[in-house]
Amino acid sequence: MTQERWPEGTHYVETANLPQAFFANVDVGGERNLLFEKRDGNWHGHSWRAVAVDVRRLAAVLVKCGVEPGERVLVSAENRPEWAIADLAVMSIGAIVVPAYTTNTEDDHHYIMDHSGASVAITSGGMLASRIALAANRALSLHSLIVMDDSFTAPDGLRPKLQFWGAALAGAAPLEDLDARITAQQPDDVCCFIYTSGTGGRPKGVMLTHRSIQANIKAAMELLTEGNVLENQRFLSLLPLSHSYEHTAGMHLPFQIMAEVWYCESTDQIANNLIEVSPTLMTAVPRLYEVLHDRIMRGVRAKGGMSEKLFMAAVRLGSKRLAGRHLLPHEFVLNLVVDRLVRTKVRARLGGQLQYFISGGAALNPEIGNFFMALGINLLQGYGQTEASPLISANRPGQIKIETVGPVVAGVDLRIADDGEILVRGNLLMKGYWRDDAATMAAIRNGWLHTG
Repeated sequence: MTQERWPEGTHYVETANLPQAFFANVDVGGERNLLFEKRDGNWHGHSWRAVAVDVRRLAAVLVKCGVEPGERVLVSAENRPEWAIADLAVMSIGAIVVPAYTTNTEDDHHYIMDHSGASVAITSGGMLASRIALAANRALSLHSLIVMDDSFTAPDGLRPKLQFWGAALAGAAPLEDLDARITAQQPDDVCCFIYTSGTGGRPKGVMLTHRSIQANIKAAMELLTEGNVLENQRFLSLLPLSHSYEHTAGMHLPFQIMAEVWYCESTDQIANNLIEVSPTLMTAVPRLYEVLHDRIMRGVRAKGGMSEKLFMAAVRLGSKRLAGRHLLPHEFVLNLVVDRLVRTKVRARLGGQLQYFISGGAALNPEIGNFFMALGINLLQGYGQTEASPLISANRPGQIKIETVGPVVAGVDLRIADDGEILVRGNLLMKGYWRDDAATMAAIRNGWLHTG
């Protein structure tokens, strides 16, 4: 349903409150594990209840630091349970999460801290925490630094107050009035700044609201329902949580469908983690699928002989079926053989339970997409922008056309301008760019986002 079909004065998403949506599922989740991380060679789970308690404790720490509703808190860390806990705690007290990439330089971090006016920074450890600390020294609005790893040694002369995550949470009682703070938040309140460079120049702070992100989540849930994969799902989270794609689809979406989230160790470990975790869903950028394709093909060529011939037959026959062409009688029999001898093994190398790969962030090479589809791996390609929280369109599970980015998702209205530019409107749109009215007015005109 497109936005223009909704009656005047109504929304695709009427109510939206991201931390409230999380806490609504805590009693049901209980002691079931929600977030998983690998430490010392073993996977460790954090239950719904344990995560909720940590969110309440961190919220108390932030309030004690003086963080008020509407203030900004920078979060920069590798994907891990603490990232999600920090995000929820910041939003729960009505403050605004400002994600920052771990690859940022000290100057990048300083710019975001200074431009956003962040009062607190939360980070992990090591060199990243050192860069964050040096940047924080120069950002006059920032008065507190919370570091997740106890082994971190602060640089000399650190100006902001330093706290360590473990000790801070251990010494904090869960914030008593947190439920009231959450309830006070409104759908159109800004809850997140995502900094994006767009076409160049200094990064712009995209202001996303509870409603804009919830619009994406609701539309994604409709897609998952259509693909019969809404319940009992297991995500493998690889993309940086500082990216709007993973922040929405790899964190808040799983929270609302009560899926497990397993944090991938690194891109180097993706092949091992796929086998260990056996995910059912995974969001990634095209580069990952290219890497997996190249790795699979190297293995096939190394084996050679009959193995290689059977593999290439699986791809060829799968591609023929995807093109809507009927298999000849001998091909039909061969396809049954390669399904058992080839496709089953490929699926096993991807964990054996994968129901959908989801690709976004850049254009997917159709040949790569066709390769996985021919091997029985469903792949949905989508299109979006950070300014749209970010999902705009996606392949429908029942009608995948991998060379396209699919139709617009529910709640989105789209039209093509006279010059060919894609224009979008709906509840998914940002509130604007932080401290940049001129850029906001250029991007959103008469309610339409000009995507460029």
